[in-house]
Amino acid sequence: MPDLEGYGWLLLDGLALTLGVAIASMVGALALGLLAALGKLFAPRAGRALIEVYTTFVRGVPELVLLLLIYYGLPTLVQDTASNMGFDIRLSINPFMAGIGTLTLIYAAFACEVFRAAYLALPSGQREAAYALGLSKSVTFRKVELPQMFRFALPGLGNVWMVLVKATALISIIQLPELMRNADIAARSTRQPFTFFFAACLLYLAITAISMWGQARLERRAARGTVEANT
Repeated sequence: MPDLEGYGWLLLDGLALTLGVAIASMVGALALGLLAALGKLFAPRAGRALIEVYTTFVRGVPELVLLLLIYYGLPTLVQDTASNMGFDIRLSINPFMAGIGTLTLIYAAFACEVFRAAYLALPSGQREAAYALGLSKSVTFRKVELPQMFRFALPGLGNVWMVLVKATALISIIQLPELMRNADIAARSTRQPFTFFFAACLLYLAITAISMWGQARLERRAARGTVEANT
């Protein structure tokens, strides 16, 4: 990493935090998204309706609005409500946890739709064959359907990951020292905005390139043993 007038390591520190937030958010989004997808597929009507409201709301509201709502709005709402009830409460949310929590909630909604579409793409004959062999519904899902769901979901989840990485730039608004925040600090200190924002651009592109390479390898690995329809 070039020294960049002593700010090169500051960008690397920001990059490390960006990756930490992105990975933690993606893990949470995968877990919550899978649960939401299963709810949409198998929950009672009331449960499906609640999940539909969640995914529609989250996908329809800009990420920045949700971030500000959680980081600034939620503590104020809790404090005002407690004050009206006669309690004196001071609440603040850690910006790191607010960033991860917000991105998890947002991209779990997108992952939910990816998982749901992947499940619906599974051939029904495999499910029926598993039942014919005496497998229970839970065993069929864990041993037969879930592994194939991930194979169908990989392209969509890869896109979710790359959009999520770019969305981490939004958390600079809550003073978290990730890549864009540190690039802005360096740019203001040296009065070289083009240099440092372009350096941040290259680092984001590096993450994207590595992610695309890794996604392609995962897709090839997941497709091993499958037969294309036209062969």
